[in-house]
Amino acid sequence: MFAETFSLSNGVKIPKVGLGTWLMDETQAAQAVREALSIGYRHIDTAQAYGNEAGVGEGIRLSGVAREQLFITTKIAAELKNYDAAAQSIEESLAKLGIDYIDLVIIHSPQPWKEFRGENRYFKV
Repeated sequence: MFAETFSLSNGVKIPKVGLGTWLMDETQAAQAVREALSIGYRHIDTAQAYGNEAGVGEGIRLSGVAREQLFITTKIAAELKNYDAAAQSIEESLAKLGIDYIDLVIIHSPQPWKEFRGENRYFKV
């Protein structure tokens, strides 16, 4: 079950089942991530708003599972309405997680979108 994936439009494969870490503190997140990875999970979902990215990163490191085998998702605040603020926020997540790259960054609870109309520069890939 944990090995099954969906293929995204760019060819990246995302595991169908992932561990969400909402409402976990740093210690709980570290333990839950380590245990989830030990039973086969390969997708871990966190967010800056959860306040547990460092714990998630610790769980990843303690698991012994190679980073390349994992799919890590995090979320940045919707209030970050320009490229520089988003880039800085992503760098902060990388540092807290203690990893070199994040597989998927999502805008957390995005609203109001009308402020982005015509501003495609914020969505560079």
